Amino acid sequence: MNTLNVRTRFWLGACAMLALVGCAHQSASLYQWGSYQDQVYSHFKGGSPEQQIQALEKDLQVMQAANRRPPPGLQAHLGMLYAETGNDAKAQQELLAEKTQYPESGTYIDLLLKNASNARSAQ
Repeated sequence: MNTLNVRTRFWLGACAMLALVGCAHQSASLYQWGSYQDQVYSHFKGGSPEQQIQALEKDLQVMQAANRRPPPGLQAHLGMLYAETGNDAKAQQELLAEKTQYPESGTYIDLLLKNASNARSAQ
């Protein structure tokens, strides 16, 4: 009978521990994604660059107001959208912001800026 009592106590303790762990505080996400993933999907489906720019700019404003980091690639994507619409100054600004925020993207961003510069000089 004593063995059953020990087993019962063990399982009750284990269940209580699982219940407490399940109620633990969830940590906040490292990045605030906003509509970024939807805008990338829209881009590959041929969506309007102007509409995507508007949505991503709005997301960036919300992130800045909440003091949250944009996810990796958001500003680079925004820069590419600006380049697609012919706004080279804004494109360069967003690409450099991506490079500043995420230095590991520097090689790729430098390549994009170099290609954009070569395309402008070829025209």
